[in-house]
Amino acid sequence: MQFPGRFADQFVADQLERVSLSFLVDDLVIKRGGVAGNICYALGLLGQRPVLVGAVGPDFADYRAELERVGVDCTRVHVCDDVHTARFMCTTDSDMRQIASFYTGAMARAGEISLAELIGQPGGADLVLVGANDPGAMLRHTQECRDFGVAFVADPSQQLARMEGPEIRQLVEGARYLITNDYEWELLLQKTGWSEAQVAERVDVRITTLGEHGAQLVSRGGAELKIGVVPETGKVDPTGVGDGFRAGFLAGVHGGLSLERSAQLGSLVAVYVLETDGPQEWDWDREASVARLRDAYGPDASDEIAAHLPT
Repeated sequence: MQFPGRFADQFVADQLERVSLSFLVDDLVIKRGGVAGNICYALGLLGQRPVLVGAVGPDFADYRAELERVGVDCTRVHVCDDVHTARFMCTTDSDMRQIASFYTGAMARAGEISLAELIGQPGGADLVLVGANDPGAMLRHTQECRDFGVAFVADPSQQLARMEGPEIRQLVEGARYLITNDYEWELLLQKTGWSEAQVAERVDVRITTLGEHGAQLVSRGGAELKIGVVPETGKVDPTGVGDGFRAGFLAGVHGGLSLERSAQLGSLVAVYVLETDGPQEWDWDREASVARLRDAYGPDASDEIAAHLPT
């Protein structure tokens, strides 16, 4: 929502303990989001068949239809009839200041979901990404992956601020991939008390996204890769850019691409999200994508990646 005035003008300094304000907004825009939905949407556009697992409310029907339209399997989504789907509500004023609320809703029930039926059978899952969710659910699903010997991605992102060191250490231990941005990486080290070397002993590949500086990939043996970005045509909305990178990277490794090529594909999807108003408003164009990969990384990279891209 957009408020045409300034929040700062509405507060009376000596009456803050009695504040009660209502803002008449000019518009209301509703975007589909959430890390799991964003990642699955992008994977679907890239020709994958991701399985979405999470807890939602009865208001999920329209969202489900959009995800299924691009090839997302929503049969494992747990619907709670008595609460709404988690929702972020934000009002922005003319100074770009924001007042926001996050409604947890059905997300608080995610800990009731077991992955056993999905991953506890041959061919059930190649890789499980455990993203920001109810902390109890994140711990449960990570442990289930270990119990069944299924590779997983540790992607705690926003929940690092809420979780304590022992919980974060439990999430990270044994991950095939650990993905954070640069701020979250420093926070993870601080809260766990681990050094970079100690993290490297516990995960196969550590991936740190660096915003406009690209991404850094560090393998267990110490080999390091730095991946540059695909130049943007404009910055429209950064929401979901990291989710786009994750989707492109996962589509690449699932398709047999190298870590370098997978990260380059991730960077392409990330810039598509950056150039679009909303994390699930962009569309796939194979020809344009191959051209942008060639311009950013050269013909060898674009040819290798193109072989794994949908038409």
